[in-house]
Amino acid sequence: MKAGRFIAATEIAEQPDKASRYPCFGGNGIRGYVSASTHDGSFLLIGRQGALCGNVKRTTGRFFATEHAVVCSPRVEVNVDWAFHILNMMNLNQYATKSAQPGLAFGYLEPFRVPFPPVEVQAAIARVLDLFQSLEAELEAELGAELEARGRQYAMYRSALLNQVEQFEDGSYETLSEVVNFTNAKAHERLVDADGEIALMTSRFISTQGRSPRRVRREDVLTPAFKDQIALVMSDLPNGRALAKAFYVDADDRYAANQRVCLLQSKDVDRLLPRFLFYIVDRNPQLLAYDSGVDQTHLKKGDILGISLPLPPLAQQARIVLILDKFDSLVNDLSSGLPAELAARRQQYEYYRNKLLTIEEAA
Repeated sequence: MKAGRFIAATEIAEQPDKASRYPCFGGNGIRGYVSASTHDGSFLLIGRQGALCGNVKRTTGRFFATEHAVVCSPRVEVNVDWAFHILNMMNLNQYATKSAQPGLAFGYLEPFRVPFPPVEVQAAIARVLDLFQSLEAELEAELGAELEARGRQYAMYRSALLNQVEQFEDGSYETLSEVVNFTNAKAHERLVDADGEIALMTSRFISTQGRSPRRVRREDVLTPAFKDQIALVMSDLPNGRALAKAFYVDADDRYAANQRVCLLQSKDVDRLLPRFLFYIVDRNPQLLAYDSGVDQTHLKKGDILGISLPLPPLAQQARIVLILDKFDSLVNDLSSGLPAELAARRQQYEYYRNKLLTIEEAA
């Protein structure tokens, strides 16, 4: 194992061309393309720095590896494809340092023991796992396309339902400031702890519906979130998908809000249902209008509290919520619907991979 070489960012092209045709690998995968290569052949690359350090890639042919990647050249008696699956099974990211710039110390990994069958057996196992992985990728692509289509359908129905509020004679329009309390969240980055009990609601957490949360200890929480509050992303890159994305807090003592996220709470649940508020503010067009498409957007408190909010009668709010909850479950719920099917396929692959790669040592 040997780390790659430094290269200036100005020497890396985003897309391949005649001058820059070799892939350049960094700590999190391909960074771009460069004019010269450092290696030629079949290798494994492991990220040693960055949020995704510990990721394992296979590569064949000529490429450039930066100092943020480690290049592994398996010995003759080791099948490179088998080694790829073994290292992925080990989940190397769990051994990374917990810091603002995570790193992986490979000296710590060298003493690890792995099963070592004959190279012919390694090759046979790798072929089976490669085939299974290929089938899984095809199925994920099909399910992903179905999920995207359902997401568009969900957005259309949500827009149509929320536009109906103008038809209710007893309804009204209010600014958000009149019916909602606002809390601006504080920074928790230095308090992140893998053993923490409380999920940290960052923009990534919210935009992915709570997948893979970072955590903090309960005693370190600076901005606790309470049941029926709505967490809203206030900052995002131009044309990003996280800006004004909302997350519904379903329980006390489970979440903390991080900086660049605010918490909204209905002042009177007999007038504004929290779940209806969630659907109203989630990717609200009035908030998305602040995105110039050029500069990073930072929503201010006044921007958010100044949006106009439709308030139909409570019974109609409840009816709209019931319909949208069913669509939301199909599109986003991790325990049901299409995301659950995707997760089940990944678990199935991991199960068979672990069975094939686990060999008990003789007593």
